[in-house]
Formats: sequence, structure tokens, C-alpha cells
Amino acid sequence: MPHYTATSLKAELNSRGWRMTPQREKILQVFHDLPTGNHLSAEELFNLLANHGEDISLSTIYRSVKLMSRMGILRELELAEGHKHYELNQPYPNHHHHLVCIQCNKTIEFKNDSILKHSLKQVEKEGFQLIDCQLTIMAICPEALRMGWPSAIPNHWSCSRAIAQS
Repeated sequence: MPHYTATSLKAELNSRGWRMTPQREKILQVFHDLPTGNHLSAEELFNLLANHGEDISLSTIYRSVKLMSRMGILRELELAEGHKHYELNQPYPNHHHHLVCIQCNKTIEFKNDSILKHSLKQVEKEGFQLIDCQLTIMAICPEALRMGWPSAIPNHWSCSRAIAQS
């Protein structure tokens, strides 16, 4: 999977009959500038852009991140928060997976080359082209377990790990 720049995204969009809009270019730039390990929901992306004076509607953001996900530019992630998050779809060796606590939403990224290698073998065997390979492990963090998950945890409890991550 290629690493997209504004120029390569424009060429890819044009080859599929779509245009490179200033909004799509700005969205791609935000994801390029996003620190490693950060993921954004469409709403968080909207707020970030609005705080930087960009006037891009939420519906345009939704359409753009969906399109970029289908193209393999962004990874669409189902984390524990009930809505999708997005990040750049990084080629090997930066490819990674996610371990997510379903109680506090703490997300840990990890690498495992055997997952990607096994997936590539299966894709090649079936004649497909790999767009993304992601494993999301839903689990309970040690602190939530110590608190007596699920029955003993008070309503609105926040894991100190999740607070430290913010």
C-alpha cells in the first residue's frame, strides 16, 4: 500500500474519476501531521479543523474519511467508544494493531509481523490486493480488573491509564 502525498492522492482520485478538493487535501494533511498513536473520529477532526479556522462541514468530513478509507489511505478503526476513528494506513514496517480496554477505552498499539504475513499469504492465495490488515483485540485493562470489573466498578469511573493518555 502506498504512502499518499497530496500529489499521489490527486493522481489516484483523478484515475478513479474524482477530484482533489482543498478539503480532501487539508484532511490528508491533518492525518499526516497527527502524532503517532493518535486516532481521530470525524467529529474530532471537524473540531480540530474548526479550531484552526477551516470551514469544512461535518458531512464533507464524513464523506472524505469514508472515501479515503475505501481507497486504503486511512484506516477505519472500531475502538471501544461506539464510533469510528481514523488514522493513516501506514505501510510496513509501521503497520500496527490495537489492544483496547472496553471499560476505559485505553488503546495500545502493537506490532506483530506474523499477523501481516499470514494475511498477505491469504490475500495472495485468493488473488486479492491487500488494502489493510488490522487486528483489534477488545479486552479489560489490569486496573479495571483490580476494581472488580464489571460489577464493582462505579458509574463514571475512569482508569488512570486512560486519563494519563489524554
